[in-house]
Amino acid sequence: MPKADKTTTTTTTTTKGTAANHHASAATASASAPVALQPTKRGQDDDAADAEDAVRLLKRHDSEAIYKPRWSDSLSRVNSFSIIESTLREGEQFGNAFFTTEDKIAIARALDDFGVEYIEITSPAASEQSRQDCITICNLGLKAKILTHVRCHMEDARIAVETGVDGLDVVIGTSSYLREFSHGKDMDYIIKQATEVIQYIKSKGLEVRFSSEDSFRSDLVDLLNLYKTVDKLGVNRVGIADTVGCANPRQVYDLVKTLRGVVSCDIECHFHDDTGCAIANAYAALEAGATHIDTSVLGIGERNGITPLGGFCARMYVADKEYVIGKYNLHKLRELENLVAETVQIQVPFNNYITGYCAFTHKAGIHAKAILNNPSTYEILRPDDFGMTRYVSIGHRLTGWNAVKNRVQQLGLRLSDEEVKEVTSQIKQLADLKPLGIEEVDTLLRVFHAKINTPMVD
Repeated sequence: MPKADKTTTTTTTTTKGTAANHHASAATASASAPVALQPTKRGQDDDAADAEDAVRLLKRHDSEAIYKPRWSDSLSRVNSFSIIESTLREGEQFGNAFFTTEDKIAIARALDDFGVEYIEITSPAASEQSRQDCITICNLGLKAKILTHVRCHMEDARIAVETGVDGLDVVIGTSSYLREFSHGKDMDYIIKQATEVIQYIKSKGLEVRFSSEDSFRSDLVDLLNLYKTVDKLGVNRVGIADTVGCANPRQVYDLVKTLRGVVSCDIECHFHDDTGCAIANAYAALEAGATHIDTSVLGIGERNGITPLGGFCARMYVADKEYVIGKYNLHKLRELENLVAETVQIQVPFNNYITGYCAFTHKAGIHAKAILNNPSTYEILRPDDFGMTRYVSIGHRLTGWNAVKNRVQQLGLRLSDEEVKEVTSQIKQLADLKPLGIEEVDTLLRVFHAKINTPMVD
């Protein structure tokens, strides 16, 4: 499929590409003591200046600037975060996943090429093959740090330390559900066990993250007491996990902001997508001061999976395009997603963020006209920034004459606007019976052109 360059829009009936939901926030500053504020007198010059600023903002071709926060937020890490990519750990829990050693090597290298800071792999305590694969990945010489995810258990930690990983992600359930029906331990036991495991890992000079499991259904007092304890032990990160996907962005912001005031270490967040909030929750976490976000390619993982790498990048691209483009090799995303999709035997969804079949396809006549004049009218993501191509579909009853005119020009035909409108009417009549392929539309345009004897462009 041909790709358009940065100034070209291709008119056709098919596509590969995404859309991102826009969300931005502003934080307000609070004074240390109440102060009686007097209303500020504003004159006509002030109002006129504000109006001019507003007009300049709306006229900017870089319309994504509208979605950036207009006030600074001392907590926010929206433009300073790291990705812990968990396709080789969380992704292995996807129902269809079976990764051979060769699969893991290929995926790890592709993730490294994309530029993620961390790659998390399955616990070496899970099986002998998992242990051997862990050693293999550690010996690839990748730029990304290699982490493994282990239970808060000394034997798991010992096995993991011997594989050569850069760090261990330690986890234990803290909600009443998991304490009663999973491991059966109380908070005193959890704190004691966490202390022992963390001190052991630190003695080996490795990075350590300690995370609660099912954080949003855990008692807040228990949770904060646990986090304060492990922070004093010197962990690199504490982790919050929405294990069942029940949290919403407001809950996430509140918990992360509260935790940010309790610990001095970094904060990692892991969001499941059972209720569709994983990307929004990740963004809210960063706004509140989180520093690391867990992702997986195409979001694969336990049940409905977790925050998808592509979707997260789309969201953060809108928040700070320059930061994301400078940090990750976005052109590698499609290849990476195709690799994982093929490995787990699924199709990339038609509406997938950035790389989905319809992500950069424009069909309605009003949309097509605006896109041809200025792509920012209906696109918040630039397809060429991701190595993707924009397509305008014209072989259907909703087509508009401006889109057809664009195709006429691409074919080197000369038709007046009235003639383009006439042939557009013919396309619509035929498309009422069935959708037309691009070859059929091109044939119709050439035949129409020949009939009116308009000379071809040299």
